Order: sequence, then structure tokens, then C-alpha cells
Amino acid sequence: MRLSRTASWFLLAFGVWSWFIWVSFVRNLWKNGSGLAFDAAGDPTSYFWVHLTLAVTSFLLGTAVGLIGLRSVLALRRSSRPDRADGTDGTDGADRPDRDASA
Repeated sequence: MRLSRTASWFLLAFGVWSWFIWVSFVRNLWKNGSGLAFDAAGDPTSYFWVHLTLAVTSFLLGTAVGLIGLRSVLALRRSSRPDRADGTDGTDGADRPDRDASA
């Protein structure tokens, strides 16, 4: 399956955004002094554990989506670069649906 250039860059941007947002969220959660994340004794509350689980899950999913986007962007760059010095890619076009191989 091939993704469009727009979809590839969107997925990559989503992955980068996910790293920024969720790492910042966990950092802020860890420093939370409002009493929601930690009780009076300094122990983590269920609020902390639920939100940490959400953040880690979202971070991992965002990383996976970003990697899909990165691989797709790299594949698009490889396929748009000519492989031969004469500017052709060396194929007869039979694998491309927009070309008639018999012509």
C-alpha cells in the first residue's frame, strides 16, 4: 500500500506532535502540586496512574503512527529519485497501473 505525500507528512507530523504533547503532559503531571496526582503523603493517586497510562499509550501509538509516516516519506523520496544516470528508473513500467505495459 502506498500513501500519498500529504498523508505521509501528516502521519509524521502527528508522531512529532505526539512526542511533544505527551512528554510535556507527563512532565507536568509529575510536577503537579494541586493534590490530584499525589496525596498528602506524596504517594501517587489513581488520577496519576490513569493519566500516566493514557499518556504512555498515546505516546506509543503516536510513535507508531510517526514511524509509519517516516517510512512512507522515505519510500516516496526513494521512488521519486532516478536510479540510473540517464534519468530512467530501469523498469518497463509493467508494475505501474497508469501505464500500459504492452505499448
